[in-house]
Amino acid sequence: MARSKKPVEKASQHTYKAPVQLYTLEVLLLSGPITEKFAKKNPLISRTIKIRGDQTLEDLHDAIFDAFDRFDEHMYEFQFGKGPMDPKALRYVLPNAFEMDMGDDKRPACRVDQTTLDSLGLEVGSSFGYWFDFGDDWWHQIDVAAIEETVPTGKYPKVTKKAGKSPPQYADEDE
Repeated sequence: MARSKKPVEKASQHTYKAPVQLYTLEVLLLSGPITEKFAKKNPLISRTIKIRGDQTLEDLHDAIFDAFDRFDEHMYEFQFGKGPMDPKALRYVLPNAFEMDMGDDKRPACRVDQTTLDSLGLEVGSSFGYWFDFGDDWWHQIDVAAIEETVPTGKYPKVTKKAGKSPPQYADEDE
């Protein structure tokens, strides 16, 4: 007599997924090719951006790019260390930069298109760096101003505050 085979039932897997958080980030422009004339008129240049925790560092870059009225794309990276420009910081880079072999001590931590804000373990009061255009060296400090447990309906990321005018992307545009 043939034995009937019953399908083996797998134990149901319940995975807990934390709710998405909303981050309020203060993006402060630290340096770049800004003329003295422009800097005098705009001593503080910053943008406040709200972004969901399930969005990526690539999404954050896009928001910063637009918030500072830039038009010409360049390479960029985010750095998590003791502060912006920390040579020992963990680097989150573009996909093509991640694939480059620069030696084990210079290996990036991850790709910007695969790293969500929620995955970074950010806390209110912490900061990290953003470096845009490796030739002109636009350096930014990003401060985590708030983290909310609920996300209001709307499109994110979004700029909620601007301080100072956006500097021209290239210094010669200011003349």
